[in-house]
Amino acid sequence: MRRAIGFMAILFALGASGAAAQDENISFFITSSNPGDGADLGGLEGADAYCEALAETAGLPDRTWRAYLSTTGADAVNARDRIGDGPWFNHAGTMIARDVEHLHSNGPNLTKATILTENGDEVNGRGDQPNQHDILTGSLMSGMASDADGDTTCGNWTSSAEGSALVGHHDRTGGGQNPTSWNEAHGSRGCSLENLRGTGGDGRFYCFATDGPSGGDVLLRFARRER
Repeated sequence: MRRAIGFMAILFALGASGAAAQDENISFFITSSNPGDGADLGGLEGADAYCEALAETAGLPDRTWRAYLSTTGADAVNARDRIGDGPWFNHAGTMIARDVEHLHSNGPNLTKATILTENGDEVNGRGDQPNQHDILTGSLMSGMASDADGDTTCGNWTSSAEGSALVGHHDRTGGGQNPTSWNEAHGSRGCSLENLRGTGGDGRFYCFATDGPSGGDVLLRFARRER
């Protein structure tokens, strides 16, 4: 109950000012804020609910929104298996990936300029103040959950204290083992919002629509529009 009340308070503050300029094909965004408790998102269910709530408040198309997050353990879940088949479009109507394989290749159109919030805004990257380019994923570059020792998902998104989570860089630059990766740049310092901010993040994550526009007709219309 407290988490739901917190969500609504955040959403009321954010408003829906960006909805008017959205593209009808939008099926991908980065959260405009953290729900408020660092990497404790209430598990996958809570994270999905936050994606849904942000989308509704912003007036986005009525789709099924899912957080791009992996979990580990006996019932491990891979982020890439949660997000549908694609293609996915950002708030401006720009296609960011054709399908799951394209999304996890070297070719997706994922940059600071194309990874927009549900309101159509850019998020601070390296060189901005404050830097907020660390994005929670708990995932490897392949979109799979990690099988390495140690915590990579902040207790499967239930911890705001101990642990660590794999993060990507939405601006495709910075430090870490894979600095240009949007979904697996390095591990976080901790799971609290303070620690996430301390290493260049703000506890944001990616949201994808599992039932967005799809099929050859949509891609053909998009290609014609981009000429």
